Amino acid sequence: MPSFSDYNLRKIRAADCELLRTWRNKDNIRENMYTDHIIGELEHNKWFEKALLDTVNHYFVFEYKARPVGFVSFTKVNISDRRSDWAFYLGETDVPKGSGSAMEYFALVQAFDVLKFRKLCCEVFSFNESVINLHKKFSFQQEGFFKQHTKKSESFQDVVALALFDTEWAASKDALFNRCFR
Repeated sequence: MPSFSDYNLRKIRAADCELLRTWRNKDNIRENMYTDHIIGELEHNKWFEKALLDTVNHYFVFEYKARPVGFVSFTKVNISDRRSDWAFYLGETDVPKGSGSAMEYFALVQAFDVLKFRKLCCEVFSFNESVINLHKKFSFQQEGFFKQHTKKSESFQDVVALALFDTEWAASKDALFNRCFR
């Protein structure tokens, strides 16, 4: 099992631009996103330039042994409510087992211990049971279920809304560290 020190979460930088577009256009990532079309260079570059300069939302690359392997974002940040939406994905598949859990742990440290969010929210397609279960292992609670919420391909898909509070994170942080890294 990889150790805590094998991983890192860092802010995106200019050199990440094309790598992030490559990841985002992978079938296994697009199928789990609201926006699931192939993203062209112009569209991506416009988003990326804005993301680099954004002082409210936060975008990170997750690394394993200094190699970029995933992406984490905190968006729709509400500073007065100390609340944010978040999303993440592994862009690489040749990573050690447990890297998704490690990425979630690092993201939650960033969200609650560094950015000081009070509440972290996410929406996951109901068919993406592995991610829903992963979030629940990290103490996320289901707050909503949106029936036939978004059209994907030729059918409308259900979406599960989940959230985690800083108090729940504080209560489970040490046990989650042990589960991920020991």
